[in-house]
Amino acid sequence: MTQKTALITGAARGIGLATTKLMLDRGWQVAMLDRDAEELARASDGLEGAAPFVFDVSIPSDVDKAIPAILERFGRLDAVVNNAGVAEFGPIEQTDFAMWRRVMDTNLDGVFLVSQATLPALKETRGAIVNIASISGLRASTLRVAYGTSKAAVIQLTKQQAAELGEYGIRSNCVCPGPVRTKLAMAVHSQEIIDAYHDAIPLNRYGSELEIAEVIAFLCSEQASYVTGQVIASDGGFESTGVGLPALRK
Repeated sequence: MTQKTALITGAARGIGLATTKLMLDRGWQVAMLDRDAEELARASDGLEGAAPFVFDVSIPSDVDKAIPAILERFGRLDAVVNNAGVAEFGPIEQTDFAMWRRVMDTNLDGVFLVSQATLPALKETRGAIVNIASISGLRASTLRVAYGTSKAAVIQLTKQQAAELGEYGIRSNCVCPGPVRTKLAMAVHSQEIIDAYHDAIPLNRYGSELEIAEVIAFLCSEQASYVTGQVIASDGGFESTGVGLPALRK
């Protein structure tokens, strides 16, 4: 049996790295793509079946170089996980165009560029695209005018891909993580913020990187062979509660 290969962007840390390790455990090969060369080298060290590729998904010429290099190394692509993203938050009136573009360049343009560049390879394998958006793309929140808008656009892009690429056997789905217990989140979330999230989430906790990776891996797999165009909030029920006032749930 030919070993399947996944391309995971933003693979040097967080959800991308967790997904890489899970896919490797399940017998896949993984092309780990990230623009942080130092962190990617550390993350990929010792991971048998994975190979690092230092490119920036927001730069078209980088993407044009990355995909041929990945195909030369692995020979095929069966899944593309568009996970690379940046998070810059601030009030609307303080969000200048440079910040807006930095967020859009990676979070939206990167998804578009990588998806487009990998289509010929995915057509050959009748593969899968999994785009990583956010709960912020499903419900508005303060300080996220650029970030939330970019993720909402990724959700729509996913649906466009599903509608147009199904005839080639390519599936496209979207995962919207809620609050996840990453090192970065825990470093910037005060105890007050943590408590507020716990109160607002029906499962009363943050998710883990592995829990998000499990959803991504499922959507890449044959077990999801009839699933496309779907937006899955892996968020402990956060999005489903609407206003979600804890006092009203008791």
